[in-house]
Amino acid sequence: METADDERHLREAIALAVDSVGSGGGPFGAVVVRDGAVLARGQNRVVPHGDPTAHAEVEAVRAACRALGGHDLSGATVYASCEPCPMCLGALYWARVDRVVFAGGRDDAARAGFDDARLYDELPLPAAERSLPVERRLADEGRAPFEAWQALEDREPY
Repeated sequence: METADDERHLREAIALAVDSVGSGGGPFGAVVVRDGAVLARGQNRVVPHGDPTAHAEVEAVRAACRALGGHDLSGATVYASCEPCPMCLGALYWARVDRVVFAGGRDDAARAGFDDARLYDELPLPAAERSLPVERRLADEGRAPFEAWQALEDREPY
């Protein structure tokens, strides 16, 4: 569902990415738009913030949610200077955005040294076959938080 403003917002995301490089961040930018209005912008701040989750899309989603006072970005489009990595894609699903429009591809990012291929390759593997060791322990006790959640009558589903 292409809109007339897609290229304008995408160009802004690209400009944010270029600006991010000049201010010590990675070459990624994102813009969150809903009902024609820009809700938030984000730049990659991994190195400046010392935070591996401070990707442009995550930063933009966080800012948009703060601006709206909630976690649901239904109806929004995220414009990203590059194809979102698996972490960012997960965040966009959790935020319930309607669309993602991006410019650079994962191959472009890989050529610049940002290779997410390892993550894309590992995610479909069973946990025991991934390079990051993951163990499950205290499974019975681990159900207690979910039981508490299910018993909470005024919980806000997300």
